[in-house]
Amino acid sequence: LLESAAGEDGRLAAWSGPTDIFITPGYRFKTADMLMTNFHLPRSTLFMLVSAFCGLQTMRAAYAHAIENRYRFYSYGDASLLFRKDTDGR
Repeated sequence: LLESAAGEDGRLAAWSGPTDIFITPGYRFKTADMLMTNFHLPRSTLFMLVSAFCGLQTMRAAYAHAIENRYRFYSYGDASLLFRKDTDGR
């Protein structure tokens, strides 16, 4: 919902109503720099969201690491803190 309340400059304004944003790779985020979430099902809309946020190659590498290290997936799995792909995480 924050993305719906943000102007093109990223500033938030009072907002009320429905949103029709469907975030897929290529979406340009206006508000969030970090996202805390779990590991989602491959080919899901939530995986598209995190791939849009961090980049597809970054998420593929993160999932490979998670599988190799036996992280838990889905709703009650391990969490991850993701940084937006156009920020340096500092």
